[in-house]
Amino acid sequence: MEQRVLPPATVIKPSKGWVSLRLSDIWEYHELLYFLTWRDVKVRYKQTALGALWAIIQPFFTMIVFSLFFGRLAKIPSDGVPYPLFAYAALVPWAFFANGLSQSSNSLVGSANLITKVYFPRLIIPISSILSGLIDFAIAFLVFICMSLYYGIYPTLAVVLLPFFLLLGLITALGVGLWLSALNVRFRDVRYIIPFLTQFWLFATPIAYPSSLLSEPWRTLYGINPMVGVVEGFRWALLGVDTAPGAIIFVSALVATGLLVSGIFYFKRVEKFFADII
Repeated sequence: MEQRVLPPATVIKPSKGWVSLRLSDIWEYHELLYFLTWRDVKVRYKQTALGALWAIIQPFFTMIVFSLFFGRLAKIPSDGVPYPLFAYAALVPWAFFANGLSQSSNSLVGSANLITKVYFPRLIIPISSILSGLIDFAIAFLVFICMSLYYGIYPTLAVVLLPFFLLLGLITALGVGLWLSALNVRFRDVRYIIPFLTQFWLFATPIAYPSSLLSEPWRTLYGINPMVGVVEGFRWALLGVDTAPGAIIFVSALVATGLLVSGIFYFKRVEKFFADII
C-alpha cells in the first residue's frame, strides 16, 4: 500500500509573558492600521446631512449649556477666563476621549467578519477606532482658535506641552478602550454601560468647574482621574490660567500608563477567544 506523505505542519502556540505582547506586530501591520483608521473616519459620517460638522456640534452646544447653567446661573469661577472659552478648552479633549470610548468599545464586535477570517494583531482594531477621532479633534480645535481670537486670549509658552497633554488623553482613551472592547466581546452588556460611564466621568472631571476649587492635597489626589490632568493641562497651555497643574499631571500620567499597560495585558490574555465567541 502506498503511503501518503503529508506536508509539514506549523503549530502556532500562544506565547507567555512579555513575549506574548509582540507590540512590534503593530508596526509590521501599520498599513492595515492606516487603512482601518481612514475606514472609520469615512464610515462615521457617511450618509449624514451635516457630516464633519458633528465634530463641532457636540462640544460647542455642550459649551453653550454649561455656560448658561454653570457660568451664568451658578456663577462657577473660571480662573479669570471667559467661561465659554474656559469650558470649550476642556470639552475639546473630552470629546476626543468620550468618542474614543464609544467607538473602541464596540470596535471588535463591529469587525467580527474581519476577525474570524484573517489573522492580524487584534490590537489594531481599537487603536484605529481611537486614532480616527483625531480628525474630529482637529476640527473642534479650529473652533477653539477662532474663539480665543474673539476673546483676545492667547496661549503662553506652555503651549509647547500641548502634544504631551493630547498624548496623555490618547493613552487614557486607549487604556480604557482596550478593557471595554475586550469585555464587550464576552459581555455584551458593556455597550449599555458606556453612556452611563461617560456621563458620570464627565461630571467627575473639572470641565464645568476648575480643579482650583479643591485645596491640597485633594487637588493632587484628584489627578487619580487621568482626564483631570488632560483637561487642566489643556487649560494651562491654551489659556494661561494662573493655577498650574503641577503634581496633577504626574499622578494622571501614572494612572493613564497603568490603565494602558493593564489594558494591553488583559486584551492579549483574552484575544485567543475572540474568534470563537464574537
